[in-house]
Order: sequence, then C-alpha cells, then structure tokens
Amino acid sequence: RLIIRNGNNVEAPPVYDSYEVEYLPIEGLLSTGRHFFVELTTDSSGAAAGMALRYEAFEQGHCYEPFVKYGNFTASDPRYPVGTTVEFSCDPGYTLEQGSTIIECVDPSDPQWNETEPACRAVCSGELTDTAGVVLSPNWPEAYGKGQDCIWGLHVEEDKRIMLDVRVLRLGSGDMLTFYDGDDLTARILGQYTGARGRFKLYASTADVTVQFQSDPGAGAFAYRQGFVIHFSEVPRNDTCPELPDIANGWKTSSQPELLHGTVVTFHCYPGFQLTGTDLLMCHWDLTWSGDLPSCERVTTCRDPGDAEHSRRVVSNPKFPVGATVQYICDKGYVLAGAGTLTCHDRAAGGPKWSDRLPKCIPETYEPCHNPGVPAGGRQNPERRLYPAGATLHFSCTAGRALLGEGSLRCLPGHPSRWSGSPPICKAASYDEFYSNRNLDAVAKAVPSGTTLEGTNVAIAVFLPVLVVALLIGGIYLYFSKLQGKPALQLPLAGSHPYDHITVESAFDNPTYETG
Repeated sequence: RLIIRNGNNVEAPPVYDSYEVEYLPIEGLLSTGRHFFVELTTDSSGAAAGMALRYEAFEQGHCYEPFVKYGNFTASDPRYPVGTTVEFSCDPGYTLEQGSTIIECVDPSDPQWNETEPACRAVCSGELTDTAGVVLSPNWPEAYGKGQDCIWGLHVEEDKRIMLDVRVLRLGSGDMLTFYDGDDLTARILGQYTGARGRFKLYASTADVTVQFQSDPGAGAFAYRQGFVIHFSEVPRNDTCPELPDIANGWKTSSQPELLHGTVVTFHCYPGFQLTGTDLLMCHWDLTWSGDLPSCERVTTCRDPGDAEHSRRVVSNPKFPVGATVQYICDKGYVLAGAGTLTCHDRAAGGPKWSDRLPKCIPETYEPCHNPGVPAGGRQNPERRLYPAGATLHFSCTAGRALLGEGSLRCLPGHPSRWSGSPPICKAASYDEFYSNRNLDAVAKAVPSGTTLEGTNVAIAVFLPVLVVALLIGGIYLYFSKLQGKPALQLPLAGSHPYDHITVESAFDNPTYETG
C-alpha cells in the first residue's frame, strides 16, 4: 500500500492512497508546505512491479518545473515566474496525449499552470513520414496489453528505401510481429517473428513498409521492458545504378524512369555535334554501368555521302573535310539525275553539310526509229509504226521477187536513233531466178523452226549442196563414158548405139527399152 501525506509525519492528512485510487494523478501532487510524507507497506503474498516517484521543490511565487515522462520541453524562463510558457515534445516513438502542447504559468496570487502537462505514450498504430524514427510496442517500456492488433505505416521519398534496425525483440510465444515490404498487408513479407531475438536489420525494396503487431488475446505481457524497439531510417536505393550526369551539347533518354538493373540509357547529341564513345549504357546486375560516359564533340567533317548505283565517284579527300568534293560519273547507258558534284560546306549551326542530295543514275532513254517503209512486193516482220532502240526489223519479198540489200535492219540508239542501213528492195525475178527462188523457199521451209537464214547466207546454204551434187553426177558420168569407149560428150543421136551390132533377136519387145 502506498500513502502520500501532506506533512512530515504519519498523522498528516493523505493526498494519495493506493487503496482508494489505483493510479497517481497525471498532473502529480502539490504540497501546501515544505514537506511530503511517503508511506509504503508490503505484505508477504509476492513481489510486485514496484514504484518510482519524482519530486521537486520550487520557489514561492513561481510555478513548479513541468515534467513529461519520455519527452522534453522548452521554457521561456527557466525560473518559471508568472507569464512563463512551456512547449512540450515527446521522444521518438512516443505521442503526446492528455494535455496541451503549450502551457502557461498564470495567477500571480497563486501561481499555477493553466493546463495539465501532457503525457507521452507509445501508442498502437500510426503513420510515420519522417526520414528516421522509432516504432515502439504499445506502452513501452511498460508491458503491452493482450489482444492487440496494431499497424504502423512507414513512408519515405519514392527514390529512397527503408532500413529497419530491430534493437529489442521480446515477445510472448503467442504474439507475432510482421514486416511487409509495401504500403499494405498484401505486400511481400520481409520477416515474421515471435519470441525473443537479438538485434538485427532488414532492408525494404520499396519506399514503404507496413509493421503489424498482434498479441495473444488470452495472455498479455506483464514483464517490464517486454515488447519491441524498432529504429527506421531512409537509405539510398540499393537496387539501382547511380544516376548518370547530363552530357554537354547533348541529352539522354532512359528505357524506364527508375535505373533498375537492365535499364538502358541512350545518349544523343545536338545538331553540329557527334557522339564520341558508346551511345548506349546498360545497368548491370552488380548495379554498375556497362561503360564510360560518352561526350558530344563538334563536327568538322561531312559524313560519307555514299555511292550512287550504276556510277563511280571521284573523291577529293577521303575524310570529307569542309571544302571536299565528290563527283559522280554514271556508267554507260545511264544518265545523271541530280547534282553531279557535291561540296562539303560549313554551317554556323548544325555542322558541315553537303551542298546537295545524293544523285541517281537512271537508264538513258532514246528516241524510237520510225518505220522505214515496206518495199514494193515485200513484207516486214514485225510491222509497226515505231521501233524502240535496239529492235531488229526483218524484210522478205513475195513470190516472184528477189531481195536486194540487207534482209534485216537494227535500230541504233542515238539522239535521234537511226537504222543500221537502208531498207532493201524487192526486184522482179527472171524465169531461172523465179525457180531458184522457189527452191530457196522450199529449202527455207525445210529449215527447223527458230533458224533464220538471211540474204547471202540463204543463197549459199541452197546452191552449195546443189553444186556439189552436180559435180558428183558429172564425175560419175565421165568415169563410165571412158570405160565404154565413148567420147566424153556425145549427143544422144550423133553416133551408133551399142545395140546396133547385136545379131541375136532381142528378147524385149518393149519399144521403150529398145530405144534407150
């Protein structure tokens, strides 16, 4: 039993009796004189938690010095005369309750504070947005109650992460402390603990952490300093590459806002500058960049303008500095479309540039040949009004006419295009020529399809075999004539026949055979 008396002996009137009131008043006790008498009586039933009293003396005509457990205060006057103001604050992990944050000493006749000093308590649940702080089990360092379900939300800047330093962890066997890597209870669990454990640390992968504490509804914690003490602070991200600086005379773009592993940063230069180094940097798994930072250098040359198809080029300087020229010459059969010579010019903005676009070499076009006309008694193949450059025109004559001149003409490309020769003529043939021509026609028909014999080639092809056959027949005739003793050349009726000397009557009565 605890009794506090307003005096200096056991007979003084009590101002507090634990049998009548379980807890001391939050505002404390004030004596009317210079003495307090404290009386504590215990029995043999068992050990209790104990007690702790704080007292102070203050000057008459002043307010007493305020006090807040697990907190601090600042005063406008450390002697606390009338008019003094005091502002309170709590230690990390505690919250101000049951009183005003600012109190004032009033009433000169009986100085006293106008409000009761507040209390700092470790509360169940809360939202914390400071860069660092403390989370305490409810009522710490006093024992927490049973059947509690507390949730704290910790939040830092989006580009930061949270480090948790669990300095005290002493829980009952049925109590649970859980850490979630996110801003709600559906996030990934960082850790889940019960019982007692030594100091340890956890690192979140996001800018938010949710802490949940659940105590056993059937049994609370009644031991002093049983619970938990968690210090938290924001730390730089440990899952991103370091920020890359901007480059002079250029800019950069990123494949995603956060520089996580796998992120690609692309560098670009302003017009008139070219990139020296790699234009792509990747964030590796070890959170380092794949290469060194590039730079943008002033451009002093033109780019290679390239080759034009169906052409060759003459280059004055292969590095293409300002003033260099490139001349394009088209292959035969192609003409230039565009500027034949490009010159590298300097510009105040944007860097050197070619004087014109890359030219093209396009196929040369020629005027067609006009139909030279059909010779009298002749034919054309093919017959049309205009013939493109390179086309061939064939001529032939009708029956009874002979072709004089070239049997085929070719349209020669040019400006204008022209025929390779004059068109032939078809001349009326003599009797022998007519039959010769007919023989030629017969031979021509015997030539397989697709074979073309023109002009003199046709005549040679026909008359040469005929001549060979005639000579062969003549040789045979002369040979047999000599064997029979006949003159080489004898007319049919000029001499006697060999059967004039036959004495035996002929067995043939056919006059045809008899007259030879």
